[in-house]
Amino acid sequence: MKSGKIYAGIGGWTFEPWRGVFYPKGLPHAKELSYAATKLTSIEVNGTFYGTQKPAVFRKWASEVPEGFVFALKGVRYVTNRRVLAEAGDSLKRFLDSGITELGSRLGPLLWQFQPAKKLDEADFGKFLELLPQKFDGKKLRHVVEVRNDSFCTPAFVRLLREFNIAVVYTDHVIYPSIADISSDFVYARLQKGKDKIKTGYPPKEIEAWAKRAELWAAGKEPADLPRVEKTKAKPAPRDVFLYFIHEGKVRAPAAAMTLIEALK
Repeated sequence: MKSGKIYAGIGGWTFEPWRGVFYPKGLPHAKELSYAATKLTSIEVNGTFYGTQKPAVFRKWASEVPEGFVFALKGVRYVTNRRVLAEAGDSLKRFLDSGITELGSRLGPLLWQFQPAKKLDEADFGKFLELLPQKFDGKKLRHVVEVRNDSFCTPAFVRLLREFNIAVVYTDHVIYPSIADISSDFVYARLQKGKDKIKTGYPPKEIEAWAKRAELWAAGKEPADLPRVEKTKAKPAPRDVFLYFIHEGKVRAPAAAMTLIEALK
């Protein structure tokens, strides 16, 4: 069986403490994205969570990275930060219409992040998933949800995601639930336990372990050491894998991603 592609990266590319650590001293700020794209294979964009961009912005980003590099985009907060998710249609349309498909082949998954206080309402969440189009502007879309409340740790939630081919973030977080069930044709992990005092963010042995898990996911298998909530496993199939070192240990996140990319060679 062939394997899917494995992408590894960080959250955003503009972060002052990276200058002189990840970015060479004196590198113009306007060159940071193109530099990052030579060292990483993906970036998760956080700015799209706070407001919609313009088509020209997406075109510019796409022009600054090589073929094979992809951006994961956080969906705008007006879609997910609401009491009734079934009413998110207008906000979702505005986000999709903002020009995201201008990224072309560089468009990766769309990440829909929920507040920690948001609990699972199965009927309403199902209505939300119905709103997420599998195709838009002639392009296939990949959706992933990041839920941060323990009420989602239920087999019913995983079955609901599988019905709509929606992935769930494996959070690797101290507080938020980490659900490793495969519910889509790709896998998405946000590795959030990094430490700046460690040169590679995560200890090298842990990065090697994540590289092995990524290879298992890409080959259609499932790591036995990660927590699942549904007994029934997904059908084995090659899957693209997206791994981001993010949140904690941010200064060392690029080093962590580069170490993982090296471990995959």
